[in-house]
Amino acid sequence: MNNSQEQWTSKLGFILAAAGSAIGIGVIWKFPYMVGTNGGGIFFLMFILFTLIIGAPILITEFIIGRRTQKDAVRAYKELAPGTPWTLIGYCGVIASIILLSFYSVVGGWILSYLIRSVTNSLSNLTQQQYGDLFNTIISNPYETVIAQLIFMLITIWVVQGGIQQGIEKASKYMMPALFILFVVLLVRSLTLDGAMEGVQFFLKPDTSVLSEQTVLLALGQAFFTLSIGISVMVTYASYLNKNEDLTKSALSVVGLNIFIALLAGLVIFPAVFALGFDPASGPGLVFVVLPAVFNEIAFGSVFMFIFFILILFATLTSAFSILEIVVAAMVKGDEAKRKKSSWTAGILVFIIGIPSALSFGILSHITLFNKSIFDMADFLVSNIALPVGALFISLFVGFQLKKLHVEEEFLSGSSYGKKIFKVWYFLIRYIAPIAIAIVLLSSIGFI
Repeated sequence: MNNSQEQWTSKLGFILAAAGSAIGIGVIWKFPYMVGTNGGGIFFLMFILFTLIIGAPILITEFIIGRRTQKDAVRAYKELAPGTPWTLIGYCGVIASIILLSFYSVVGGWILSYLIRSVTNSLSNLTQQQYGDLFNTIISNPYETVIAQLIFMLITIWVVQGGIQQGIEKASKYMMPALFILFVVLLVRSLTLDGAMEGVQFFLKPDTSVLSEQTVLLALGQAFFTLSIGISVMVTYASYLNKNEDLTKSALSVVGLNIFIALLAGLVIFPAVFALGFDPASGPGLVFVVLPAVFNEIAFGSVFMFIFFILILFATLTSAFSILEIVVAAMVKGDEAKRKKSSWTAGILVFIIGIPSALSFGILSHITLFNKSIFDMADFLVSNIALPVGALFISLFVGFQLKKLHVEEEFLSGSSYGKKIFKVWYFLIRYIAPIAIAIVLLSSIGFI
């Protein structure tokens, strides 16, 4: 390992940073509206199953690749399979990360816009209709969306250029517990609203009559999206991990936090959706429209609203840090002296690529690709194609390309679970995960 490369200072720091990467807007923003538009409880159930059976094993797989090589995604595959097409996994991961962050930063900009409005108290005492109108006004304003997106990317660049320990890890140790505490406060208030139990039932009671191939595909894509797997983000994060950490425990901790925060998000949002008469299938605006209305029902709601948007901004940023980090690490190639310049180069490139997505609800709303806006197409390409395909090849790479002895050695390094757990995981990686991903992907493109 290059001596200039940093490492996480603690296991907790790594878990919180990895969980921060996973939680972000994938859980807080995207997950609730995906549940709302895809059948409620049945989508949540499929999401949990895919996260545990496929997501967690692949997360461990990425941890193994990263920690064994102690290198960024591109160099990791080059070291493990030099001169083979397998090295394309790393390059594809970097490209997918650029696309992902290009539209992710747009949502980050929306959050900044709401945070500023919460400071000026202009989010209080509006009607339900006015909250919906405000969201549409914000996302269609070309100047505000692009400027807010730029500010979001500047913050991301500034932190990533500072390295691992003092930026990502330090912030995660404080802000992730704070996010959890605030969620609990909101949960209590949301569940005490009149009509809240109807929302709980919608979220937690699976209705198999609405199960479809699309639900299965989108739930799988959501599992990958929220765990940040399939584009080698976790390969990069694990490259900063020492050999004494238990990869299985770390992965299960990340997965557990991810599912738990998803549960909290659903229990905060859907009871409020039903209690306040909103449509659960209202799409990407669900969080931005419903939550301000929820805060209006709480004493000192404007204060809670301000704190919430700070924390949701942090959750979004922790994910953005990890996504930009995979690109920067690939550029730095272990030489930390190049970090600052690489961070700015990569970050500005992402911003420029993301401008069409930022404008796709306004002046570019007339431009569609396969009946999708530019923003939605970027989201679809990453969530439903790049992440699952990447996860498929990563599982095949570790399951069939690498020597089983080396894989087992890395799996057991620091582990207290023993060889029986390895056998189950190895079987899932070689057979169950690839078959499940392949079936869903083929059905999504109409082959089966």
